[in-house]
Amino acid sequence: MIESEIIKWIISFACGSTISLCGMVLAMWKAKHKRQCALENGVQCLLRLELIRSYDKYTDRGCVPIYAREAIDRAYKSYHNLKGNDVATDLFNKIMALPTESKKTEDK
Repeated sequence: MIESEIIKWIISFACGSTISLCGMVLAMWKAKHKRQCALENGVQCLLRLELIRSYDKYTDRGCVPIYAREAIDRAYKSYHNLKGNDVATDLFNKIMALPTESKKTEDK
């Protein structure tokens, strides 16, 4: 009789502990997921801003140096992998269409 009561108590305790542990793990996962999403969105925003800034800078100059073209390409690939794909795609394509040297340099 006492043994069955002890077994019931142990089972109840184990089930309650498991449920509490699952709840804690779920809460921690949600918090981590929320933080990860915020970080990804922040990086995406910064990459988009850099693409816009590069577009403004290099279209004003009329050319984009090879070293900058490579950096812009890497930034765009990261931006695109973070599910960014809007106006920045058009700007990226316009930057990549620019020559690598200015006409002034080519004329010399």
